[in-house]
Amino acid sequence: MTQSTALEPDGASGVLAHRAQALTTARALATRFSARAQAADRLGALPAEDVRDLKVSGYLGLSVPVAFGGSGLGLGDCVAAQLELARGSTSTALVAAMQVHLFGHAEETRPWPESVHKQLGRLAASGALMNSVASEPELGSPSRGGLPKTEVRRAPTGTGWLVSGRKSWTTGGAALDYLLVRCRLGDEAVVVLVPGDATGVEWQPTWRDALSLRASDSHELVLHDVAVPEDAIIARGAPASPLPNAWFALLTAATYLGAGLAARDRLILYAQQRIPTALGRPIATLPGIQRQMGEMQAVLQSAELFLQTAADEWSAEPLARRDARYPRVVAAKHVAIEAALRATELALRVAGGASLSSDLEFERYFRDARAGLMHPPTGDAALELIGRALLGGVEPT
Repeated sequence: MTQSTALEPDGASGVLAHRAQALTTARALATRFSARAQAADRLGALPAEDVRDLKVSGYLGLSVPVAFGGSGLGLGDCVAAQLELARGSTSTALVAAMQVHLFGHAEETRPWPESVHKQLGRLAASGALMNSVASEPELGSPSRGGLPKTEVRRAPTGTGWLVSGRKSWTTGGAALDYLLVRCRLGDEAVVVLVPGDATGVEWQPTWRDALSLRASDSHELVLHDVAVPEDAIIARGAPASPLPNAWFALLTAATYLGAGLAARDRLILYAQQRIPTALGRPIATLPGIQRQMGEMQAVLQSAELFLQTAADEWSAEPLARRDARYPRVVAAKHVAIEAALRATELALRVAGGASLSSDLEFERYFRDARAGLMHPPTGDAALELIGRALLGGVEPT
């Protein structure tokens, strides 16, 4: 599939190779996503046009090795691009983040056989959309351990497998070309590769009126004896590498911080253009408004710098020593989420009563940022991890 580094109308080919090109593409995508984001949120559906733009842009291959046709970018470069992309649509940016983190972390931990890594990487680089499918209604997030209820069992014919179960929060929904489904095979956890269009794959539209990310299609997935071939089991047991997933933490953090940056950008225009009759001049001239905008900028700039620094440091560290950087990654993620929450709240305060209407984007930014609270590591668990590392790794008694 032909890729374009900036979505040029003439479809100029090329592979994204460095941060400047990735940023150009992310900004071009964000402009397109932004024009559709408000309507998509009201409809509660991921725009097909957003998916198409992602697929032809090369963005889905940012973290895929160059040898497989991707851009081979490190975490720092991908975080910088994600901050730009999320200014257009938090929902669509999260769909992209799921794939970019998947391949970035896989390059570090090698969870699949080399032939599978090559196969999936080439698919992603050519525009295929995929996601890891792990969470379940009863299990919740697998980040705290536990075997899934979704099971894979031998097909009655004796060859191939059947996959059955229910998964929740499957971002991307029916737009996904491939599903990497975490299942139970007896007492062992395995990952099964399931084509998105396979017979027996059912999507239940449970996400359209969610508080946040309404256009991310994070619906429930039901698998009804989905038949897959013998080689569909692509990973077994616990990961061979204990390296924590900094890619997931920082790319999701960048997505929500992007919502805060978008709220700030929109608020600047609003404050400059809003002229109340009683005032006779833009509200941007009011010291109270300027103070709140100053607070927002300080919070966002600090979080953005910390997030980018943590990502760049992770990329620069030798692979064998990256796990020591993880507490700093978690701290950067925590600060970024808190900054997004504060910035989007301030946007509501500055814009006043008009901000509660869906005619403006502020209430959408506010709602979307709240989803950042749910991505692990979260809350007290994140702070405990940071504190434990600070205290020399002392475990609780």
